[in-house]
Amino acid sequence: MRGNTSMQSTTGASGATKKKMNGYVGFSNYPNQEHRRSIKRGFNFTLMVAGESGLGKSTLINTLFESKVYPAKDENSHAAVGTPSAPGGTKTVEITSVSAEIVENNVKLRLSVVDTPGFGDSINNEQAWQPILENIESRFDAYLAQENRVNRSKIVDNRVNALLYFIKPTGHALRAIDIEFMKNLHNKVNLIPVIARADTLTAREVEQFKARVLADINFHGIQIFRPVSDQFDDPDTIADNKAIAGKIPFAVVGSERFVERADGTRVRGRQYPWGVIEVENEAHNDFVSLRQMLLRTHMEELRDATDVSLYETYRTQKLLALGHVQDNTVFREFNPRQQAEEEERVHAAKMQKLEAEMAAVFKQKVQEKEGKLRQSEEELHTRHKDMKAVLERQRAELEDKKRRLGISDTPHAMPVHAHAHAAQDVAQQQAQAKDKKKRGFF
Repeated sequence: MRGNTSMQSTTGASGATKKKMNGYVGFSNYPNQEHRRSIKRGFNFTLMVAGESGLGKSTLINTLFESKVYPAKDENSHAAVGTPSAPGGTKTVEITSVSAEIVENNVKLRLSVVDTPGFGDSINNEQAWQPILENIESRFDAYLAQENRVNRSKIVDNRVNALLYFIKPTGHALRAIDIEFMKNLHNKVNLIPVIARADTLTAREVEQFKARVLADINFHGIQIFRPVSDQFDDPDTIADNKAIAGKIPFAVVGSERFVERADGTRVRGRQYPWGVIEVENEAHNDFVSLRQMLLRTHMEELRDATDVSLYETYRTQKLLALGHVQDNTVFREFNPRQQAEEEERVHAAKMQKLEAEMAAVFKQKVQEKEGKLRQSEEELHTRHKDMKAVLERQRAELEDKKRRLGISDTPHAMPVHAHAHAAQDVAQQQAQAKDKKKRGFF
């Protein structure tokens, strides 16, 4: 029988209504579903290590994962092959990758470790970080190309999730090569500084060296990965994150060998005439804190920071450089009333524009018509003046002829011969008029 389930609603700061269930629904089991899917699929994790040769990078990686991720090295072959020489004897930086599948409690981890042999080993290390930066960006480019494919069902993610940068234990401060390396790569990868071979320094020297390294990092504005807490973390987790953050940069010691302590217990560490340095003893070094952050508590945060922050920033810059422009209006929340009002405003503005255009066209047509009418009126007036001038001229000619004939409005006596000549002239004029009429002048 299905019972009634009631809800209580509250409005949060974001404006969304929060519902509190009074009965069990079941979606709270979703994390367990994700857990089963994760167990089935396994995880990918790409770790890059960088630093001068001889700082124990391979040893520390094997110690972290409790396995032979790096095979045993033949020193002679490594010197000949691992760091090839350029003309003039200068060693060049080489990028190598080692992959391994590690299984722990039925959880599969596909681990890829990217090494950078040759870095920092030259006399002139200017731009030594460039091949490493290019390799990280090429992995971003490869992932971006896969995202843009039509079929994205099999995307291979080989982006670097974390970079362990090994700092030489000088006891003084960061060197110029360390600063340049971190300044050029800190916005492309989760940077984790590590003080290598911490057993060569005393406890006081380690603390002082850490303080100087952090001071240099803060002074140059270098962003490093730090564990952070949120509202979902319990007090123990918050305390652990704070403790781990206080150990950065991690002063570590690595060892693949087991030594025997004075009480007969075998531990992983290093044997010295004055005693034993235990790798997993937090009083001796920070190896446990590094492993805790890197593998046990913040592995997913490292992957998430790579995907959501570092890669997205690079992807945005890459697409903008290629001329892609994003229309942010398509991501607005949809409100039908606001959309209708916006469409009405757009329509009103469009109609107003059309009316203005039509009024301008009508005004132009009227002006053109008025101009034609004025022109016709002027032409008619000109023709009228011309015709009037012609008539006046003809009248003047007639008057002149009348004077020449001696015709007057008042009768008076004329000589006989004058009458005869006048009659003859009149007859001639009548004959000429008839002749002109025949020719069509009138």
